[in-house]
Amino acid sequence: MRWKSLGILKDSKIVEAFEKVNRKDFVPKHLVSEAYEDHPLQIGEGQTISQPSTVAIMTQALEPIKGDKVLEVGAGSGWQAAILSVIVEPGKVYTIERINGLAELAKKNLEAYGNVQVILSDGSKGLPSEAPFDRIIVACGAEKVPEALKEQLAEGGVMVIPVGRPHQRMLKIRKKKGLLEVQDLGSFVFVPLIIE
Repeated sequence: MRWKSLGILKDSKIVEAFEKVNRKDFVPKHLVSEAYEDHPLQIGEGQTISQPSTVAIMTQALEPIKGDKVLEVGAGSGWQAAILSVIVEPGKVYTIERINGLAELAKKNLEAYGNVQVILSDGSKGLPSEAPFDRIIVACGAEKVPEALKEQLAEGGVMVIPVGRPHQRMLKIRKKKGLLEVQDLGSFVFVPLIIE
C-alpha cells in the first residue's frame, strides 16, 4: 500500500490495525480497484470515505490505547470505527451517523467488530448516555467545536476534530484539569458537520 510509505504511522498498534482492517471492505464494489489509492472515495448520500493518509494522521493524533471508550462522529461506511475497534479492544467504540442509509451500511460492514455500536443520531450532540469518553474523533468539518463534545471528553482525554469553513484546521484537543489544550495539525477538507 503506497500510503504506508508516507511514514505517518509511528505506533505499532495503529500500524497493525491498518494492516488488519482492509479498506476495500468499506468502499462500494465498483470502487474496489481504488481502495488503496490515497484519496477520498464516494460512499453514497453525498458522503465520502476519507483518504488513508488523513485517517492515519487523525488516528495517530487521537492516541487511542487498549481499553479506551471512544466516540466517533460520522460513521460513514465504518472504516475508521473498525480501525479504532482493533486498537482499543476490549474497549468500546460508539460511532454516530445522522444519515440512515449510511448508518445501516456501517452496521453491516461492522458486524464482525463486536465492540462497536453504530447509533443513528445527530453527532454534534455527542452521546450523553455513555459519556465521558477517553477519545473523541470527528470525521466531518465543524464551524466550531460543539460544546457537547467538549463536555463529554473525559479528563485527560483527547479529541481530534476538523474546524472551519470551507477548509478546516485539524485540531487536537486534550483536556487537562478541565481546560482544553489545543494543537493545530494543519489544513484539511471534510464534508460539513450538520447541526440540527
